[in-house]
Amino acid sequence: MTDDKIFDLVFYTARTHSHWRDRQVDDTLLQQVYNLAKWGPTSANSSPMRITFVKSHAAKERLRPCLSSGNVEKTMAAPVTAIIGYDMEFYNLLPKLFPHTDAKSWFAGNEALIKTTAFRNGSLQGAYFILAARMLGLNCGPMSGFDNDKVDAEFFKGTQIKSNFLCNLGYGDTSKLPPRSPRLEFDEACKIM
Repeated sequence: MTDDKIFDLVFYTARTHSHWRDRQVDDTLLQQVYNLAKWGPTSANSSPMRITFVKSHAAKERLRPCLSSGNVEKTMAAPVTAIIGYDMEFYNLLPKLFPHTDAKSWFAGNEALIKTTAFRNGSLQGAYFILAARMLGLNCGPMSGFDNDKVDAEFFKGTQIKSNFLCNLGYGDTSKLPPRSPRLEFDEACKIM
């Protein structure tokens, strides 16, 4: 694949999808997406992202009451909805993930640092996840528009995992895409000092 095709696939022509073709997403493809996304860098290799893939009808029905009204139809129609979360106890795995120093001690008992690191790096990994999904041929519909507390109670009860955002996955119906929204130009968003 040429560089231009990769850029199109991941950025230039990639779009946020709300309408889905009736085509299932294989579990092995979801594993491939994660196994690609996990290689993106995080602070101290903290890797706090946790994903719950909601695929079955029963699981989708558990998710339905957590959704904002504008997100119900597209989420229920998506072959998969990934709940992108972050683990507030990620630091317990640092002896495995960052073994060359005692990084766990940096976090133990420091709730502010735990929260900031988990959310920031989990968000970063969520972005890698979207890019990986696009590179592997899936369309994405990332979104807010849900009740985090309800999702956490329904899907992460008894854990230290918190939901961050949802990402619908599948094969989008490009015929139903609206015109692309503009983006800010470099001088509107950036400064070189």
